[in-house]
Amino acid sequence: MTAEAVRRAPGLLRGAGTGGVAGLAGGLVLGAAMRSLGMLPAVAVLAGSGSPGVGFALHMAISVLVGAGFGLLAVRQRIRSSELVFWGLAYGVFWWFLGTLTLLPLLTGVQMTWSLESAQAALPSLLGHLYYGAVTAVGFALLHPDGRFAVRDHLRPKPLLRGLIAAGIVAGVLVLAFGVGAGARLGWLPAVAVCMGVGYPLVFTGRPEGTGPALVRGTAYGFLWWIAVESTLLPLVEDGALGWSQPAVAEATARLPAYLLAGAGIAAVFGWLGSLARGLFVDDVRLLHHGIGTRGLRAVGYGALAGLAGGVVFGFLWGSVDVLPTVARLVGARGAVAGWVVHLVIAQIIGVSYALFFRGRSYDLVSGVGWGLSYGFFWWVLGALTLLPVLLGQPPRWSAAAIAAAFASLVGHLAYGAALGTVYAWLEHRENPWWVARSDIEAVRATARREQILGSAPALWTLTVLIALAVPVMVA
Repeated sequence: MTAEAVRRAPGLLRGAGTGGVAGLAGGLVLGAAMRSLGMLPAVAVLAGSGSPGVGFALHMAISVLVGAGFGLLAVRQRIRSSELVFWGLAYGVFWWFLGTLTLLPLLTGVQMTWSLESAQAALPSLLGHLYYGAVTAVGFALLHPDGRFAVRDHLRPKPLLRGLIAAGIVAGVLVLAFGVGAGARLGWLPAVAVCMGVGYPLVFTGRPEGTGPALVRGTAYGFLWWIAVESTLLPLVEDGALGWSQPAVAEATARLPAYLLAGAGIAAVFGWLGSLARGLFVDDVRLLHHGIGTRGLRAVGYGALAGLAGGVVFGFLWGSVDVLPTVARLVGARGAVAGWVVHLVIAQIIGVSYALFFRGRSYDLVSGVGWGLSYGFFWWVLGALTLLPVLLGQPPRWSAAAIAAAFASLVGHLAYGAALGTVYAWLEHRENPWWVARSDIEAVRATARREQILGSAPALWTLTVLIALAVPVMVA
């Protein structure tokens, strides 16, 4: 064993122990849900029994072991509830794939199919694993001194007020945007948005992160609230049971886009309010962001070029499903050729917004693809499901059937985002986007990349892809 391994061993052991305790808390939450849904006997089969009590005991033992694994991974991350909650969500989904869909069938002698039908049958387990991951992550953070300090720091009045103002603005925009009949599409969201706004500072690190990362974080935050409210709390209040079956989840997806947009909007407005406060009240100009300048204008050009590249990839996918004529109708034109032109112009506009929001965030190809995929998913929700039908004089495509029909568009948006992020990262790396001497650029990039990895960015990218993969399971 090397000296470095010996030095790290105590920290890893403490992380595993803390993770095991946090996994115990997550296991209690998941176990209660499994008991309600009658899932414990299936776990007891692993011990050759059919007793719910045996299943619960075995489930808790597994929860502690899986939690210890999370502790080994999380101990090297930045220990804050805001960073870890998204790692926990991604970790929970990972164990749904590995445990429920893979190991459990293999160990119980059931044929493993990995089919859409088997995934839909296991959808309640997916929601339960998301809860397990979130509770385990928050528990791990609260058991760590840095995490407790972060929570106390986030409970200050000013961030809470900013969150409340951001929620009010976003809720007002949603209601005004959809006008008559908005209640049917938004449900309890305008009221829930207040809780989302107050809760956002509790899962936010407090560091300026830029509009782009805030949108991605907010989208995942909205997904978490959709699970908590639409799939859990409201069914419990109305029917006295968890609404985790596939038909119930499919019905609840009619408000999923609204929650995703609300979360993204709250995160963005929260950040803008912070920037406004710094601009008005901070006297040290070194703490203010750089203006757009020549480099910023060049970044805009890079964004347009990267958006064009992504648009070409996306256009071929859309052309295969004959959607381009619909895009042409946005400007009153007809035909696939006009659709191509309109589509590429829109792709470049989105590419420019990507450059403005994510400038200096692509420290390597992985981060470029990660941010690009996440931004592509966001625009699928905002564009294909919301703005496109509204601009064509139709209601948003938020029903389960419409979301299922838009799956090809989702694949296209993800492909667009991946190409956009890849090309923009390559173009940006050709020069120095960090405003430092050329001789220092690699050191600055390495430090920034490490800070990004220690935060929640990789978990957000992973979670975005997993949400996209879960869409057909929820609505098909």
